Amino acid sequence: MEEINFDSYFEVQSTFMTEQNQSLAALQDIKNMMERSSRFISLSGLSGISAGICALVGAWFANDAIHGGTAGPASDVQIVDFYETRSAQTLTRPHSVTGYLDDPLLRIAIITFIAAFVLAFTFTYLRSQKTGVPLWGKASKRLMINVCVPLAVGGAFVLKLLMIQGYGLIAPGCLIFYGLALVNASKYTLSEVRYLGYCNLLLGLVNLVYPNYGLYFWALGFGVLHIIYGTAMWWRYERKGVDN
Repeated sequence: MEEINFDSYFEVQSTFMTEQNQSLAALQDIKNMMERSSRFISLSGLSGISAGICALVGAWFANDAIHGGTAGPASDVQIVDFYETRSAQTLTRPHSVTGYLDDPLLRIAIITFIAAFVLAFTFTYLRSQKTGVPLWGKASKRLMINVCVPLAVGGAFVLKLLMIQGYGLIAPGCLIFYGLALVNASKYTLSEVRYLGYCNLLLGLVNLVYPNYGLYFWALGFGVLHIIYGTAMWWRYERKGVDN
């Protein structure tokens, strides 16, 4: 009799655990569906890695342009001399789009941005195909809006700095507004993006104290931090094909 009762108890417990596991699985599915509808989760870690590599390559070319091809990293004195030379050249020509495009650093920045954007878009598109999340849905639209507003304001700010020859504030300005954009957009994508934004904000603020080392801070924020972030994201979400 006791054995029959034990078997019955075991069957009831097994049934209860099975139903409980099914309920938890159903809740997890509902949570995933809600996340997919409210957050863009198809950002690829490879996008961050590729953007970081592009930034480091761009910083290398910028360093080469600043100290005129001589060996070694650009010193703060060389950077200041370069800024003063560009300021003198700017004063002798009208403030026009063509005039600013003659600046080798601006050309390097534009090419770096285009290359990073194309690679990031490509890897994100491939991941969205894999996860089945539309690349241009409600979540991605919210993400884009929240990224673009701080970046647009930051772009206008940096453009004004170019016009008044405030070159020492360009790198910290880029880092600060980019960090604000990431923090602002982190509500609509992977939460780890917020920490990348915080790190860029911190670097930008420190760079304000040491404006002559803007290129180093720029390379650290847009290059090294992106590679670290992208590697961590790839390891966590993509290495084993885990779709969060």
